[in-house]
Amino acid sequence: MLGDGFLDWLRKQDDRTKTGLIAQLEERERALIRHDWPLWRREAQSPPRGAWNCWVICAGRGFGKTRTGAEWVRESAILDPDARIALVAASLGEARSVMVEGESGVLAICPPNYRPFYEPSLKRLTWPNGAMAFLYSAAEPESLRGPQHSHAWCDEIGKWPGASGKAEAAWDNLAMGLRLGLHPKVVATTTPRATALVRRLVGEETRGLAHISRGTTYENAANLPPRFVAAIRERYGHTALGRQELDGVLLEDVEGALWTRVLLEACRDDRAGDPLQRVVVGVDPPASDRGDECGIVVCALGASGIAQVLADCSVAKASPERWARAVAEAANGWNADRVVAEANQGGQMVASVLRAADLALPLKLVHASRGKVARAEPVAALYEAGRVRHKGLFAQLEDQLCGLIVGGGYEGPGRSPDRADALVWALSELMLGRRQEPRVWQI
Repeated sequence: MLGDGFLDWLRKQDDRTKTGLIAQLEERERALIRHDWPLWRREAQSPPRGAWNCWVICAGRGFGKTRTGAEWVRESAILDPDARIALVAASLGEARSVMVEGESGVLAICPPNYRPFYEPSLKRLTWPNGAMAFLYSAAEPESLRGPQHSHAWCDEIGKWPGASGKAEAAWDNLAMGLRLGLHPKVVATTTPRATALVRRLVGEETRGLAHISRGTTYENAANLPPRFVAAIRERYGHTALGRQELDGVLLEDVEGALWTRVLLEACRDDRAGDPLQRVVVGVDPPASDRGDECGIVVCALGASGIAQVLADCSVAKASPERWARAVAEAANGWNADRVVAEANQGGQMVASVLRAADLALPLKLVHASRGKVARAEPVAALYEAGRVRHKGLFAQLEDQLCGLIVGGGYEGPGRSPDRADALVWALSELMLGRRQEPRVWQI
């Protein structure tokens, strides 16, 4: 029953079908397919199609990065008896305990009848066909100067020591020694951290020098304890740490940015207890409906005098009717006292579109006489002074805030910080009053 044809067919089935069929097999048959990685792996754990040199798996904790790296090493060793594989971790201890001896390490995932001979004192594994793997520490970059390899697996490169440029030196020395065989390859597995090496490799994707696979902890939920998944989602699901460690998002602080991740995390507070005195919806209308976002952010002033960011209701690629309706729904849903909308794209047109969506909309149009960054600077100062709280995680809005640069410029996602601009209008109305001195039309 377990011929190659059946296994090829089984690999193409969905998880439910696989589980049902495998449950009907005898224990002897199940043991045979237990080590058939193509049968169990998810698409995101499959090597890139076509020719590639560098594969970076940048994903959340528990995604299955270690298993993927170990399985790739096993496959490489089986297919190439002449393979000389480098196993590089932040330290030799981690190379041994995680990459080789760990629950998802090389020894654990190899079938008993084709397990490599492990010599810890020599930091070496040898497969029955002659393929070999060697352990290295990224903390000792010079140990990678000289040895030649055909393959390499680098684990948790985000943890590699960055002092004195050791991480990048280790990577460069490894890369210069990848010159055995017809097509040397390297796989790097890591939880995303904004280190110099991780940023460099992710940046190489656009130049075709690296293939990046991304994923979240939750994609592997079927193989994780349900209580663990529920606990981490509850505790970290609405934090920047959760975005990095669970969602696998690379969070970078841009040099000279008005907002930083640390600042925003310090302002996060979803506890109740500060009654709302005023609610304002800030709006940054799009210049067109060909991809621009309409920034729609709801902010409030609490009885304590602290401003609260309540919701990001922004919409993308929306017609005037659709974004106006989204503004009206946000205002009605949060019982807003006022909608503050930028009128640079045509004040009366903006007013007409919003009025068409809701005649009772309490609307105030403001004309921006200064650039987005100049308007944002006094609002960023409110954050620094601890006078603003985020009532939840607003990922896209916060990414834009962290892209606004002191003195001008924007280096965040998208063409324009529309969500951030909407927040600035709302908080300026609530907290800065006439000190902003915008030109105002009361409608």
